[in-house]
Amino acid sequence: MSASPQTPGIVAGRLSSSRIAENFADIAPPLTGHEALVAADRCYFCYDAPCATACPTSIDIPMFIRQIATGTPESAAMTIFEQNILGGMCARVCPTETLCEEVCVREVAEGKPVEIGRLQRYATDILMAEDGHPFERAASTGRRVAVVGAGPAGLACAHRLAMLGHDVVIYDARPKGGGLNEFGIAAYKAVGGFAQKELDWLLGIGGITVEYGRALGPDLSVDGLKAEFDAVFLGMGLGGVNELGLDGSDRVGVRRAVDFIAELRQAEDLAALPVGRRVVVVGGGMTAVDAAVQSKLLGAEEVTIAYRRGADRLSASGHEQEHAKNSGVRIVTNAVPVAIRGNGRLEAVTFGYTADGPDGLRETGDTFDLVADQLLVAIGQTASGLPEGLAMDGGKIAVTGAGRTSIDSVWAGGDCAAGGEDLTVTAVAEGRDAAMDIHAGLTG
Repeated sequence: MSASPQTPGIVAGRLSSSRIAENFADIAPPLTGHEALVAADRCYFCYDAPCATACPTSIDIPMFIRQIATGTPESAAMTIFEQNILGGMCARVCPTETLCEEVCVREVAEGKPVEIGRLQRYATDILMAEDGHPFERAASTGRRVAVVGAGPAGLACAHRLAMLGHDVVIYDARPKGGGLNEFGIAAYKAVGGFAQKELDWLLGIGGITVEYGRALGPDLSVDGLKAEFDAVFLGMGLGGVNELGLDGSDRVGVRRAVDFIAELRQAEDLAALPVGRRVVVVGGGMTAVDAAVQSKLLGAEEVTIAYRRGADRLSASGHEQEHAKNSGVRIVTNAVPVAIRGNGRLEAVTFGYTADGPDGLRETGDTFDLVADQLLVAIGQTASGLPEGLAMDGGKIAVTGAGRTSIDSVWAGGDCAAGGEDLTVTAVAEGRDAAMDIHAGLTG
């Protein structure tokens, strides 16, 4: 696939800088103090709260909302951070509409839940703006732990280990940390460089060293890390990307959606970022939606998401699908790409209609073309760079308990590990729980 498409159809400056700044403004602006009190007042403070049960990190949601309601947002933030040290980012990117807010008693009774995500952001933003770090390290244990990956799972694991008195070294293949929070989510969900601000704040606890440009495989080995450290946590996410496997995938204008999003997230001037006039995105998950919506916000005239199965099988939440449609993105289902057309550069994509029956997905034989000058592929990612001898489950690292792998003294969590959902909040929970298990193993 072309890394930097150059074609008459893919150009920069489709919109003015001011228009793009408006398009990429904070999608859910923070609550004011008064708004937070009004929102908190709607909570019933349920004793057996379904919202807390639905939270992968088990935050005591009624407790922190009550603390906001009583005028102590800093205490609310501590309630959140004790369970989820990346509570600030999760407040921005969590699909609350399918987790805590979906089961809110107010949602069930009235169709309008308590704004749990925005209240969480309100509290965490206040505490993070204060000087210093809210947690202190325990006395040194003299133990050292290697964490591979500076994404949500690795950061949550490292922070908890540091808090418990262990020394941690994080290795990450990229030139900066944050993982998907920095490189893989839509820019309008975490504006103002929040991912890096959160990273710097988290490292403020001390006891954590980060080495960038170090990847498992080329630069690091599990055996080497085991020899140097008392334990190893693998949380490097999914480095591989599934390909379409069609002739013409190397044509100019065809690229991976994750690369497009990463480039956009690191661009200093979004108005200088090239985008196609007619963009087609293949996939049905959050990456596909984020790539499609941001293409539209950059000025693409026509953007279409094509997914091989029915609408009920899209992994992107209903809320995100509606956001895409409201942004002008068309979603076509039961369509699989069968040919990439063009002479040197992308001109159109041919799709075959599909039907999902008892024998699985099949093509009906009918086809249609979508004219396109840019094709973004978002059909899933795979683990890469893993050592031989590590048990796998469905292409991911097999784990038992709190992230224990088949190799002694090696744990794993986040997207690279089997089980759970590919969500920031789930990765945080897995990193945190693995840290507690590592700590128990190291200290007896």
